[in-house]
Amino acid sequence: MASGKVRASPYVTQVSSIRGRSACGIVAPLRVSAALGGRVRVSPPATMGCPMTAALDRWIHNSVQRAAMRQFRQPVVEIKQISSYSCRGRNGKRTGKLSEHSFGNALDIAGFTLADGRTITVVKGWWRGTPAEKAFLRETFAGACREFYTVLGPGSDRAHYNHFHVDLLITNVTRSGKHYCRPQPKQGVFVAADDTAPVSSASAKPIPFTGPNDPDEHMPAFTLGPSQ
Repeated sequence: MASGKVRASPYVTQVSSIRGRSACGIVAPLRVSAALGGRVRVSPPATMGCPMTAALDRWIHNSVQRAAMRQFRQPVVEIKQISSYSCRGRNGKRTGKLSEHSFGNALDIAGFTLADGRTITVVKGWWRGTPAEKAFLRETFAGACREFYTVLGPGSDRAHYNHFHVDLLITNVTRSGKHYCRPQPKQGVFVAADDTAPVSSASAKPIPFTGPNDPDEHMPAFTLGPSQ
């Protein structure tokens, strides 16, 4: 917060530190009910750390809103999340390595709501959605692979058929500076609903961010790596 990358507001509030069992917990947790200064609701409100809060803002601005305007000519006004802080093992297991959710360092996103009230879910839109819905989800997924260190979605494994898992596990950055992303987004163009609709490019460069969470470094490319 001192750097200005995260700012307290009615939508981003500090809560008491969380000390879970084992190594679980967050020293300075935030309750986030909306991103981008209240313009995009987070439903239900998410509990997570400052780095994830800043990364979520950047991703929504650089990728989610850009893809929504390309495909639907309107912005996203809500993201639906199904897991933020949770003291548990990876993929919900009770044993084994702890998930990044255990440290407020991850978020599971299941859907998006557009300004006209239309909802696009990962479980329906990724495989069976309209061409525009598929293009929107694939562009937002590719953008997440540039912003976060680990990104998992439909096709990666059985546990992620209905949502995008995004986290900031820094050990998943390879020596080449690339991130771990499954399935690996295809470079190139995703075709929209018809020949007159906007075209979405998964490799589009991020647009300048004018909000409080300005990115301070170039977003690396993505690649395959060990699952989280």
